[in-house]
Parts: sequence; structure tokens; C-alpha cells
Amino acid sequence: MNLVLLFAEDFISPSEVCLTGRRRDHMLAVHNIQPQQSLCVGLANATAQTPLTTPLTTPLTTPLTTPLTIGTGLVTAITQNTIVLHIELTHRPPAPLPINLIMALPRPKMFKRVLQTITAMGVKRVCLINSYRVEKSYWQSPVLSATTMKEHCILGLEQAKDTLLPTITLHPRFKPFVEDELPAIAHNTQALVAHPGAATACPRHLSGAVTLAVGPEGGFIDYEVDKLRDTGFQPVHLGERILRVETAIPALLARLF
Repeated sequence: MNLVLLFAEDFISPSEVCLTGRRRDHMLAVHNIQPQQSLCVGLANATAQTPLTTPLTTPLTTPLTTPLTIGTGLVTAITQNTIVLHIELTHRPPAPLPINLIMALPRPKMFKRVLQTITAMGVKRVCLINSYRVEKSYWQSPVLSATTMKEHCILGLEQAKDTLLPTITLHPRFKPFVEDELPAIAHNTQALVAHPGAATACPRHLSGAVTLAVGPEGGFIDYEVDKLRDTGFQPVHLGERILRVETAIPALLARLF
């Protein structure tokens, strides 16, 4: 935990928070925190979430209008069950990546790891979609509950010292999503679909907004690639090796940005 993420319900006064549970236990066991010590804190800024159809900000910088959500927390009291911190917020969070990530729903166990990784890397807008190679049982997984997904996003934010939770939407029907919703999401962005065997290599160091579609293990089937191509997506590859989703996505993000 490189940052202690705070929420509105933690505040007991405008400048004080009272923490219990996992965060308190981590601060004591890992940071060995003592009274009058300080550590990095951040205020979760869920109100800054925007619809997926809102145009992406293309510069990779934090706008000056972004609230100050990161600062220091000074330990003022430690009890058997709580830690009280005096909070001062002085910095803006890291700039988000200008990307819409369209991801075929991975295996639940892998999805938890992927969610933490993409949150830590700055992805703020995610669409989970169906694919022929996605097992139907995945859509019934408790991992897809809003509470569980938020828990794993929090772990990613704590790792990266960020405060803005991503927007995640579920789309269990592939064709209606691609035909009816995806064009508006990808509007005015460079639309790419990562696909093994594509003729074009994934581009590098882009400065503009991107909509990236990533399939399941082994990639999308030909019909799905064709539907994405009809929507304006260009198939690209990372090389001859076929990677797991949890490896391919961070590799793609690092290459693109």
C-alpha cells in the first residue's frame, strides 16, 4: 500500500479521518506506524467518473481543473480498533491514460489480477464484453459484483498512488454492443483490436486517444474481428507469441503510451 485511500465516510471532521479494518491493520503491520508519523493518503474521487461516450482527453497530463486529492496524513491517535489521521491534500493524481479498454471477460481469477493492473496503469474506462470463447459461467461470477470490482480497483489505486476509480460497464451481448454502442465510444479515437496473426504491428508511443479491444485467450474469432473491423477497428499484433490476457494488456498499454 503506497497510498492510503480515503472515502467520504471516513471523515469525522473536515480534516480528520478515522480508519478501521484492513487499512488500519496494514498501517500497523506493514508500515509500523506510530503517533505523529505521516504517510501518503488520497481521497477517492469517484465523482469525477464520466460516461464512456464523453470525449477522452488526449494530452497525457493532469488538467489543472483536477481536484487536489493526494497529500499527507498525520497520525494523531491509535486505539485498539482505529487510527485517526489529520489530513492535508496538496497534489493532483497522476494523469489517466486516454484509452477506452474493451475487454472480453477473462476467467474470474485472472480478471481480479487484470483489474488491479489496469487500474494501477491509469485505465479509467473499461467495457467488459462477451465473446465466443468466453464461458457463459464467467458472467455469473461474484467477481462481477460492483463491490468486488471496487475492492480490486482500490488495490490498484493504492499501488499506483492514484485516487480516481475507473468506470466499468458490462456488455454480455457482443453484436448489439459492437453495432449500437461501440461506435459512439470509439468516436474520434484511434480504434485498435489486438489480434494474434494480424498483419500490422501495434503502434508505439501514441499521443492521442485510443479505443483498444482485447479478446479472450487465443483472441477473438474471425466473425468478431470482422464486426470490429466494420466498426473501424484496425487489427494489430504484439509479435508471434500468443500471450495471456494478464500479460498482453500491460504490454499493449506500455507500448501504446
